[in-house]
Amino acid sequence: MPTIPLARPGSVKVGQQAFAISNPFGRFEGTFTVGIVSRIDQQRSLIQTDAAINPGNSGGPLLNSSGELIGVNTSIFTRGQGGGNIGIGFAISIDKVPAFLTAVREGRAPRVAQRRSLFGGKSPEKLALNGPAISGQLTNQSRVMPTDNSFFDLYSFEGKAGQQITIEMKSQEIDPFLILIGPNQRKIAQDDNGAGSKNARITIRLPANGTYTLLANSNEARQSGAYTLEVKATAPNQPSRAILQEEGALVVGARVLPSDNSLYREYTFEGRVGQSVTISLESKDFDPYVALFGPNGRLVAENDDESDSTKNAFLSLTLPATGRYRVIVNAYDASGRGRYTLTVR
Repeated sequence: MPTIPLARPGSVKVGQQAFAISNPFGRFEGTFTVGIVSRIDQQRSLIQTDAAINPGNSGGPLLNSSGELIGVNTSIFTRGQGGGNIGIGFAISIDKVPAFLTAVREGRAPRVAQRRSLFGGKSPEKLALNGPAISGQLTNQSRVMPTDNSFFDLYSFEGKAGQQITIEMKSQEIDPFLILIGPNQRKIAQDDNGAGSKNARITIRLPANGTYTLLANSNEARQSGAYTLEVKATAPNQPSRAILQEEGALVVGARVLPSDNSLYREYTFEGRVGQSVTISLESKDFDPYVALFGPNGRLVAENDDESDSTKNAFLSLTLPATGRYRVIVNAYDASGRGRYTLTVR
């Protein structure tokens, strides 16, 4: 296998050039992006860079101008619904790599991914659906978001598939920001100013049964202040009108994406700002991939696998604008062929 040299530990400086090689979204292998080292987080041994890094890039090398490894691409910070690059990416510093390689050679390295809990080992506070609004306070004793040093409190509640919930976080002292994590530990929604006057609101139809985790956060680093939090829910499995219900097939004659030669078909629907929708793409013949583009032509959201146990694709989100939306029915790779069912509710 080809190898690259390791940079000397401690040699990375803010302002030097940085080059990232990676596989964004798991579909564009060998992507090469250029930037600089924007910041060095000594406490967490992380290098921050503005070289474009996107979901799927983890594990790729971050190089200096001599082609030496200075870090391992690991994560991004983003506020967008689509979860894409906004110029703040992170790589594990080269300082951490030699000790890991030594552990590998000696057989001491873990064989499964090790995750430091964002929650600090503390249990989330339980939320009662349709209960009275609760009061909270973000302080320097609160949990700290590693990506931007903002404070957050952690809550959880039990939800059921089909249940529509509305979460509101209000404050006159901080700029509220909400993040909702599903039972599969993946982020399914977030919001900054959805409730007006910098207050946050998430309205969403839950995709599955299980325990949901809610982060009551601030939009800026180290903001302290009081807030109120309220969660309202409808009965589970309440019928909702299908905006779009289509059955079709990806076969010869369908359009082809130039990026990976995968087949796709396109559908449209009219949406309004603040409308809560779910998009389900199911197939027994191929691995579905769904993408939603807004009235301005920009990507709003995309998904490959609904959960670890299924390859069907699923999106649940609040529409950001009023107008015509495009749904792209796609196969994960060029080999995808067969029938599918698309439902937008």
